Amino acid sequence: MAEHEQVHEHVRVAVIGSGFGGLGAAVRLRREGITDFVVLERAGSVGGTWRDNSYPGCACDVPSHLYSFSFAPNPEWPRTFSGQEHIRAYLEHVTDTFGLRPHLRFDSEVKRMAWDTERLRWEIETVSGSLTADVVVSATGPLSDPKVPDIPGLDSFPGKVFHSARWDHDQDLTGKRVAVIGTGASAIQIVPAVQPKAGRLTLFQRTPAWVMPRMDRAISGAERALHRALPVTTKLRRGVLWGIRELQVQAFTKHPDELGFVEQIAKRNMGAAIKDPALRAKLTPDYRIGCKRILLSSTYYPALARPNVDVVASGLCEVRGSTLVAADGTEAEADAIIFGTGFHVTDMPIAERVVGADGRTLAEAWKGGMEALRGGSAAGFPNFMTVIGPNTGLGNSSMILMIESQLNYMADYLRQLNVLGGRTALDARPAAVRNWNHRVQERMKRTVWNTGGCTSWYLDAAGRNTTVWPGTTAEFRRATRRVDLAEYEVLRPAPAPVPAPANAADANAGTNAADTSAEVSA
Repeated sequence: MAEHEQVHEHVRVAVIGSGFGGLGAAVRLRREGITDFVVLERAGSVGGTWRDNSYPGCACDVPSHLYSFSFAPNPEWPRTFSGQEHIRAYLEHVTDTFGLRPHLRFDSEVKRMAWDTERLRWEIETVSGSLTADVVVSATGPLSDPKVPDIPGLDSFPGKVFHSARWDHDQDLTGKRVAVIGTGASAIQIVPAVQPKAGRLTLFQRTPAWVMPRMDRAISGAERALHRALPVTTKLRRGVLWGIRELQVQAFTKHPDELGFVEQIAKRNMGAAIKDPALRAKLTPDYRIGCKRILLSSTYYPALARPNVDVVASGLCEVRGSTLVAADGTEAEADAIIFGTGFHVTDMPIAERVVGADGRTLAEAWKGGMEALRGGSAAGFPNFMTVIGPNTGLGNSSMILMIESQLNYMADYLRQLNVLGGRTALDARPAAVRNWNHRVQERMKRTVWNTGGCTSWYLDAAGRNTTVWPGTTAEFRRATRRVDLAEYEVLRPAPAPVPAPANAADANAGTNAADTSAEVSA
């Protein structure tokens, strides 16, 4: 080897991201006997969205015992719905318990990934160096890149501006005029936390949300002791929580007209705290409950009823110095603007950095809408799997259930590659991807997410729901239990070039030899 040639690290699997999806993939790889892998993380610690979202009041709206790995139960959850700091600590604990630290590469944001059609591997360029991998598992998650709307005049705002997922903890909001933009899951937690200290809080609400009571409580020491002494009780608790949510799915996916009873509960939750009829009218949605994500809070409405809070029933459309102007012309003065406007969900930013077999980026391939075979494999991107990919989201249960199903699929994917032997790759057949997504979208037509009369972050720019799974978690687990090789093309290295013939006759015979980068076998 020439001295000037650089030797790049090569691994069997490169995992992108160290949130629930990435750490779950790492644990599963080790359990499958695969230790030749790295986890590339752009930040300096694990945790994903639970590291990034540290705003006041940040907590999960899925019960703690269900929002955790089945293979890593936690008997020490302090509350039925745990806060951000406890979930982040849990992920650190999982990292240590399963010996994942040697595999972690912090401060290694992926700049570009490109498929090498000759060597059948991924070339990965990060801010900290380059490497290659046989397989890439992208676990960047849909709630990782904040979305801030393009508001005219925002650059001229003299005060502080930040997104809920990039909270400025150095900013003291005491006595300040604070504007909160958005009424999603983050905003309804931020408002009750900020309202007591703000001099004035103005909430810009483009669309009101359905808010159900949050049945949160401390988990007693006796309960935690029981879970420690008898681990089966933790498993039973998780099973009950899962079963309740599975039974609820039919109302969302098949019988949205049955959700009226749930709407009455939400209206009573509002009516208990909001006595002003005008404010109640502003806060009452005009779409079916469940069409947008149902939010949980017992403190949101009481905070909105406080005298230092104004609700503007319109979105922010312009900033003129320290004056914020809503679409309906309402004006409000502010010293700080907090955006609770969500994330890039239907247009994953990582997709712009992934270059497939035909030279197109994943973003270009998904220009007409995201779609992947069983939520994980995109056509034209061999040996590339997405955890929490298209149509794997949930409207009423724990994403950890879906992540673990996708990890089952990942594990069998790697087993199939081992069985095939040698240097091989699997590329999802376009027809298989189309068939899968056709079935998903056909089922989606009758769901509350499509028929409920709202526009939500579940829908892409074309109005297609590319986010949510239109069925139960048990159905998805069955669909991802095994990899069906009939849905994939098996790629192998091209045969070695035919040696130059010794005479002219042989030369003519050799002109038909293929010199392709890889051959495809069914």
